[in-house]
Amino acid sequence: MNIYAIRAIYLFEMARTWRTLLQSIVSPVISTSLYFVVFGAAIGSHMKGIDGVSYGAFIVPGLIMLSLLTQSISNASFGIYFPKFVGTIYEILSAPVSPFEIVAGYVGAAASKSIILGLIILVTARLFVPFQIEHPLWMLTFLLLTALTFSLFGFIIGIWADNFEKLQLVPLLVVTPLTFLGGSFYSIHMLPPFWQKVTLFNPVVYLISGFRWSFYGVADVGVGVSVGMTLVFLAICLAAVWWIFRSGYRLKA
Repeated sequence: MNIYAIRAIYLFEMARTWRTLLQSIVSPVISTSLYFVVFGAAIGSHMKGIDGVSYGAFIVPGLIMLSLLTQSISNASFGIYFPKFVGTIYEILSAPVSPFEIVAGYVGAAASKSIILGLIILVTARLFVPFQIEHPLWMLTFLLLTALTFSLFGFIIGIWADNFEKLQLVPLLVVTPLTFLGGSFYSIHMLPPFWQKVTLFNPVVYLISGFRWSFYGVADVGVGVSVGMTLVFLAICLAAVWWIFRSGYRLKA
């Protein structure tokens, strides 16, 4: 394994984050803080709790997951798309660097950025609403698995996209709506029976449910199912990345 290649790609991508600190870190934190102010402090103070948890605290895991998903996809997709756009991807592909090392560098950096952002938002949330974390190790596990899985998904989108508009297409029109409809602001048990069954086809439900369980010990679906669904999606993304490098899809053209 070429550790030097992985480290070079990883450090280059991480350096880009520090150069664009306002866009990469500050902006998402401020946007999420506004949700805490409006829904957590203002509206939440006039609402009854859900499953024994105050509304302001209940939405904390969902809002962290919303930022984690969108930023993981955005960081990874732009990270691999930009070398394609400027043509430097061919230098990477012709270098003595394996596909695994390329993916490890780009996806590792994107996942690291998302985890850092998620932890900053977690600390920021404490300024607005009180909450506790009953299972901190499981919380970190869900945070890591989700960041890694959706960074891989973003990597795939970055290779698939052939313009900047397509980079935003999936996060804005697919992932963000699925996150809002996946129980970020409510429990799916509050829905009518028919819509509860429909919601179970939304994969984000399992991510948010498992993540919320690590905070309060309550979940819409079993935590084992949440972990299993996350691992299945991770396996699908790994298989897609393997096929992309094997076939050269939108890399060699």
